Amino acid sequence: MTSPSLPAALRAALDAKLEGLSRQDAAGRAALISKTYRDGGSSIAIKSEIDALAYALVRMPATYAAIAACLNALVEERPDFAPKTLLDVGAGPGTASWAAAEAFASLENFMLLDINPALQKLALELGRDHPRLGAMTCRRDPDALDDVDAADLVIASYLIGEVSDAERSGLAERLWTKTREVLLVVEPGTPAGYERIIALRRDLIARGAHVAVPCPHDLPCPLQPPDWCHFAQRLPRLRAHIQLKGAELPFEDEKFSYVVLMREAPAKRAARVLAPPDVGKVEVAAKLCTAGGVAIAKIARRDKAAYATARRWRWGDAVAEWI
Repeated sequence: MTSPSLPAALRAALDAKLEGLSRQDAAGRAALISKTYRDGGSSIAIKSEIDALAYALVRMPATYAAIAACLNALVEERPDFAPKTLLDVGAGPGTASWAAAEAFASLENFMLLDINPALQKLALELGRDHPRLGAMTCRRDPDALDDVDAADLVIASYLIGEVSDAERSGLAERLWTKTREVLLVVEPGTPAGYERIIALRRDLIARGAHVAVPCPHDLPCPLQPPDWCHFAQRLPRLRAHIQLKGAELPFEDEKFSYVVLMREAPAKRAARVLAPPDVGKVEVAAKLCTAGGVAIAKIARRDKAAYATARRWRWGDAVAEWI
């Protein structure tokens, strides 16, 4: 399984970029960029090399951890999937490409698309010494998505929230057109992020896509407001990460919503744990999304083997259906 921590080579590349940089200046820029995103802005706020680096130091660890969790779920469901080509759409500093390179040793070709020149330049510099990412190709022209070749694996992470409501359906179709086998879309784990994922999921299922994970079915999402489907990944904070964010805890929890869609229907899909299970002395109670909808699985302590297994369930895990 891919670790949620940044790879050592990426940490070293970031550290090298930090040499001689004013941490106070970088922290101020990072705070401004974060506020822009919270206010509904986009990567247009990232205009310089220092802006791009500040953004990468603050957001790259959490984004990487979320994407790694999604790819781990995919590998668990499809251990035979061995993509050779990746299309990283809205690549930013190349976070998804790094996560995919860690998850799939089979990847040979990396195409990164991003309209921000500062982020694209940083992506190329961070991957320069990587044995496979060093040969990545980047494009930032607005028509690049329509021009590039289709890829075995397409990833769009934290991207669809940056386009207008009117553009999202068209973007979903364009992403799917470029997908030979598997498409991963990740968004923040907020109600709004979930709604964007569900809309894309619905549109692409109508075009013949099948859900690989996290859903155990291609049916409409059974959750009803105010509930929404999201997951969390805990990750350690780097020292520079702590300094720039003014954080106190040595870790943070990144919440995300996602969907992995594929061309072929899976032979079988596991149920998914939708919230932290309630582990008691008498039983384990867990909220599951199953092929038949949402249900509460209750595993009694008297069933020793099943209880021992259920005690290890974590939010987001794929599990055998117990009900």
